[in-house]
Amino acid sequence: MEMSRRRALQALALTLPALKWAPGYAFSQHKLPVSPGPFKGTRESLQHYAIPEWFRDAKFGIWAHWGPQSAIEAGDWYARNMYQQDHEQYKHFVTNYGHPSKIGYKDTIPKWKAEKFDADHLLGLYKNAGAKYFMTMGVHHDNFDLWNSKHNRWNAVNMGPKIDIVGQFKQAAHKHGLKFGISDHLWISPKWFSTSKGADKTGPYSVIPYDGANPAFDSLYGKSAKVFADPNLTWDNEGIAESWKKHWFDRIKDLVDNYHPDLLYCDGAIPFEEYGLSILANLYNQSAAKHGGITQSVYTSKRAEDSQVGTCVFDVERGVVDTIWPRPWQTDTCIGDWHYNRKMIGHYKSAKTVVDLLADIVSRNGNLMLNFPLPASGMPDNDELKTLDGITKWMAVNNEAIHGTRPWKIYGESPVSKVPSGTSFNENKREDLTFNDVRFTTKGKILYSFFMGWPQEGHVVIKPLAANNPHKTGRIDNIELLGHGKVEFSQDGEGLKISLPAQKPCEHAYALKLTGIDLT
Repeated sequence: MEMSRRRALQALALTLPALKWAPGYAFSQHKLPVSPGPFKGTRESLQHYAIPEWFRDAKFGIWAHWGPQSAIEAGDWYARNMYQQDHEQYKHFVTNYGHPSKIGYKDTIPKWKAEKFDADHLLGLYKNAGAKYFMTMGVHHDNFDLWNSKHNRWNAVNMGPKIDIVGQFKQAAHKHGLKFGISDHLWISPKWFSTSKGADKTGPYSVIPYDGANPAFDSLYGKSAKVFADPNLTWDNEGIAESWKKHWFDRIKDLVDNYHPDLLYCDGAIPFEEYGLSILANLYNQSAAKHGGITQSVYTSKRAEDSQVGTCVFDVERGVVDTIWPRPWQTDTCIGDWHYNRKMIGHYKSAKTVVDLLADIVSRNGNLMLNFPLPASGMPDNDELKTLDGITKWMAVNNEAIHGTRPWKIYGESPVSKVPSGTSFNENKREDLTFNDVRFTTKGKILYSFFMGWPQEGHVVIKPLAANNPHKTGRIDNIELLGHGKVEFSQDGEGLKISLPAQKPCEHAYALKLTGIDLT
């Protein structure tokens, strides 16, 4: 098939981040306002960005992926899927609210009241669970801003809970000493939300437009000229107008300028080239101005090439990379659906699943950003609190082997490969980890070794630390089991053999602290 000029240019653009740019080269053809500082909105300039040490040390963050779609409590992407006739969420909407040609997503927003929302209480819980940074959603694909937005009347201060969600979360994060992040999902909204401009294909309402087709509501539903109803939505710029790109820039710059996040998460690649790169430059320059000329802020992209040379941090949705990544990276995942879903109660990730993920990710030079989806009220349900409590108890014993650590020579070892191919969306293909799975982290001259379950035999063998192992490990003088104390050990050609106490120090993964000569 012959490639159009637009597609050819897009294909070229996607290859450019991996190339070395010629001096002075910039895409920008627009006069975009960027705070003064060391960075310009070009890839050449942004390649000099360095990931701050606080992010490398933090390892664990918690996210509130929470907004007006949470009012329905029926899962993620509700505002898009309720306009697709064959979708379960369309049927849910028709049954509970009415037909989307008569009543639409806009009419559900008042149901989001956040009557139990207490940012200070939540962040106190998250800090106790070992989170070093917290992220609130800023704006999802539904085009609804969670701050006092000057470019969008559809925001949480004007309607719904009528409070500044982003502002309250930022205040609480700072009170509890947590770094503060905001997530941006807005750029794809014109395509994502275009289903609201369609109509039923069959039945008594066929060809009667949904409420999103009414131009009076374009400020919420967008002005897309095409309905992108395919459930396999292409995650690219195709069909997005230049005017929207500028509007996206203005909205996200307003967010950054007013709340100065330590981390800005993008649900996709860096959007719209010069517009997106200028958002990065603006974020980094403001941070540099606050920190003696050294940028302390982080931007994440889900496109690996964006982060290969400076620029930003690579983020993997619901997945784990297959080895130690050369630069710090992040997994973002959820204990259930991204937006709250009552059907997930009783089916959330367990504390063990989260702990296994965390230790595995940290051993590969990564961070874990974990979403606890809040109900409409703003207070986690009891099952969510149970998972959070399990993480809290585990972190109280093992946090020193997580926070502030760096990867070892290998991430670990398993009896078989337990990480599927690829990166994103591979977590549901993972096998449960057991005492036969080990993972390593380091801190200075200390080597930590996790074994991911408790053996009944009363001892565990760390095979990568066998005598004369290929990793050139030095002499082991002492081993402690975190939460217990010193343990007896021996070392031979089969591995490092640890005699375990009768009582487990915690649940889930267990950390050995090794000291000696030339271990790291």
